[in-house]
This record gives sequence, C-alpha cells and structure tokens, in this order.
Amino acid sequence: MGRRIHIATTGLALAFCLFTSATSATAATAGKSTSASTALLGGVNVLGIGDYTVPSQMDSAIAEAHALHAKVIRTVVSWSALEPSEAEHIDASTLAVVDRLLSDASAAGIRVIMSVDSTPCWASSAPGPLLASCKPGGESKANAWPPNNPAYYGAFVAYLAKRYGTQLAAIEVWNEPDQANEAYLAGPSKPERYADLLRAAYPAIKAVNASIPVLAGSLVGSNGAFLRELYAAGIKGYYDGLAVHYYNLTLGSLRSIHEIQLANGDTTPLWLDEFGWSSCWPAQAIQQEQACVTTQTQARNLADTYRELVRTPWVAAAVVYKLQDSSFEDFGLTSSSGARKPSFAAFANALASPFGSISPIVLNLRRKGTHVIASGSGPVGDFMQLEAFEGKLLRYRALFKLDRFNRYSIALPSVLGTHGLRVRVYQYWSGVGKAAHERI
Repeated sequence: MGRRIHIATTGLALAFCLFTSATSATAATAGKSTSASTALLGGVNVLGIGDYTVPSQMDSAIAEAHALHAKVIRTVVSWSALEPSEAEHIDASTLAVVDRLLSDASAAGIRVIMSVDSTPCWASSAPGPLLASCKPGGESKANAWPPNNPAYYGAFVAYLAKRYGTQLAAIEVWNEPDQANEAYLAGPSKPERYADLLRAAYPAIKAVNASIPVLAGSLVGSNGAFLRELYAAGIKGYYDGLAVHYYNLTLGSLRSIHEIQLANGDTTPLWLDEFGWSSCWPAQAIQQEQACVTTQTQARNLADTYRELVRTPWVAAAVVYKLQDSSFEDFGLTSSSGARKPSFAAFANALASPFGSISPIVLNLRRKGTHVIASGSGPVGDFMQLEAFEGKLLRYRALFKLDRFNRYSIALPSVLGTHGLRVRVYQYWSGVGKAAHERI
C-alpha cells in the first residue's frame, strides 16, 4: 500500500495565450502508439500479507478478483514478517498465509505481483536508537531502512521466486523509494541504496527462475528527478519493468516518465500497479492528499483509464488501488463491509471489454456579457487544451485541468468578442483527433 504524497487536481485553467497574428495550432502528442495492445495485465491490489487474519478473507478476496476478471493481483509481502529473527529462518505461520493466497490465486487463474519490502530488525541499517525499539515480527521505523547487506534481500526474494515460480506475475523490489515521508525507504543516499537492492535482487531471482519479471521503482514521482538519480547509480540491466504509482493526472504522469525513460535509453515497459480514486465525496473533500470524488466518478475514471491504457503498448499492467475500502480510505471497488460499489461493475466491464467506449469530450459555448464561456466535461487523466479561432487564425489557447468531477468552465477574453469564434477542446493524451468543436 502506498501513502500518497501528491497534490490533488482540483484547479482549472493553468496557462493562457492570446494570439494576435497567424499561428498554426499544434496537435498534442500523447507519446503513445495508436496500435492496440491486448497484452495489458489488468488487476487489483489486495491486502498485504499479515493483514489477513482468517483464511476466509483471502478466499473472499480472490473470489472477488476472479469476478472482476482480474489477470493479476498485487500484494505487499513483508520481509520482516517472513524472516523475522535471522537469515534463512522463515516464520511458518506467515509462510502459510502466503502459500494460501498464492494457491487461491493460482486456482482462479490469477497471478500475483509481490511487492517485497520492510527490512527485518536483524538486517536493518537503521541507527542504534531505532534498532533498540525494533522487535522481530513487529513494525517500527527501523524496518523502513534498507538492509546493511543487500545480499540478504537478494537471498530472500530468490527464495520467494523459487518457491512460487510461475504463480508470480512479477517481483517488485521494494515500495515507493522516492516517497517523501520515508514510510518505506528511509535514510540517506536513497537512490544509491535502492540501486544496491536492485543489483542484489535481479541476478538472485534470475538464477532460480529467469522467467519471473523483476520490477524496479514503485515510483510516485513523474518529473523524473529520482529516476535520473537511479540511472546515475547504475540500475540499467537490473530490471524488466518500471513500476509506478500515479493518482494525479495518471495518463500525463505516465507520458512524462516514459519520455524520461526514452531520453535515457530505457525501453522497459511501465507497470502502473497503483492508481485509483477515492469515493469519499461528499463526506470529505480530500483523502490521502487526493481530491475525493463520487462513486459514479470513480467508476467512470477507472474504466476510462484502463481503456486508454490497453491501447498503449509501452504500459504492461494497470492494477487499481484497491479491492476493498478500509476504515481510513475509500479507494476500494467494494466498501469496507464488502458491498460492491459502482466501480466494481465498471472496472469488471472494462477488463472484460477493454476496447469499449471512453467518455467523450463535451463542449458548450454561451455568451455572458462581453465574454464567451466555454464549459463541459472530458475524460480523466491528462491536461486539456482549449483553442479559439477566427476563421483559420488561432487567437487564443488555454491549457487547463478538469476539476474533481471532470468538468471545466473557462471565460474567453473579452477582446475576442462574442461572435464568429470556432472553439475546440481536446485532451493531450488522446490528441486533436478526438477534440470537441463548437461555433458561436
């Protein structure tokens, strides 16, 4: 599970340009191929190992994932819970939970992405005062520090790879190392120390099962700053895919990080193995640093995003966060009691019919005093652009974001007048070809 430190996208217009001479409109580039891909792994995040208290919870989670048509589930496997006391000493009761989850998933035809983090006390590089309060099998700040010897981690993930083999869709090396709150990776020199983990894990996993994909990253940042530091630290060649967790402008964030990959000669696919929206509106406005939406908006956003990504060959997986609400967040496809929300049916339908329709862009124009007001709605996930023309002459351009309900309202400058205008609005991801057009 990721504690998300992102800014909620509730604003509207970001930038405006008024043109007084002939300027040709520039089509937006989504940075993606138009060819369709049917290989996208669609799935859902479930509880982490250790969160299940009775076997029936696991059985129910897998049954719901199967009803969802999920190809994969993602779960967090705690190294500190499975190997609490010393190297190569596996806790039998925790292992039984992992075995049960993998067995249930395999029987349902679902593979598992294992995100493996949390250093045991005996291996932690945490300072002495933190280690003093670290108890084997428990949770403390010391568990967020990387191991003092990365080979210990390599040996542990190799054990998982050998035990579960093709039941695994991937092994994800750690969780959100660039997270600002250091809940998952703490201490100095994080890019270098994370690179050490990758260099230990990758050859160890491949030595026991070369077919298991190894995922780097679980990055929450899309500006590329941390990724560039990872490249400088020598991560290339030690992963098969780059995992990312994007809740804010999801499609635009994917495009941004993909462009940074290509600029650095990295062509490994992206695994979006956390994305979603919290249906906490109207009870709350913000939850986990994200804008709350309605249950219907959550449903539409999940389906639209998946259907956009199935057409994107450089994205290998789209795994929604998460299956079930908890007492403190409402990102689930089901409520905390297990009742299915509208998003369950919407995402299940998207997984079953991935090339279905996506919400169109809607544009309405009206006069208000000396201004023309452009308003409407669009699909979630990326920046939008409005362009106003007089004949073939581009006079005005605005770059903006939709509000939490995927709506917008922009007053055009009064200097444009209120007659003889042609306006179009499009999303950067889908481009001008899917623009909405109106005249006034």
